Amino acid sequence: QVQMAESGGGLVQAGGSLRLSCLFSARPYSSHVVNWFRQAPGKEREFVAAIRWGRASTYYADSVKGRFTISKDNAEKTVYLQMNSLKVEDTAVYFCSRGTNIASSDYWGQGTQVTVSS
Repeated sequence: QVQMAESGGGLVQAGGSLRLSCLFSARPYSSHVVNWFRQAPGKEREFVAAIRWGRASTYYADSVKGRFTISKDNAEKTVYLQMNSLKVEDTAVYFCSRGTNIASSDYWGQGTQVTVSS
């Protein structure tokens, strides 16, 4: 069973940046998709971004397009989420997941808290 561990969350002022990491216990296959989701208090979990491991093609929610960048490091078995121009509404617990399609997930990490202050 694959395990993932997110890190990099924290407290940042609006307009600032954070980089989240998702470390896999085993490198995803080329057919896998790695997703980032987030869940704010009292709200449903929402899709943020995804990357296909094999082709490295990327996908973003409209709310983060142009501000967030998802990338991967094969050797480090890690997926990153670079978050720039952060807004208060980006405050949430961020989860990475692995699945076989965009926004589909078989395995989840434990999440990392991102708090953006005004």
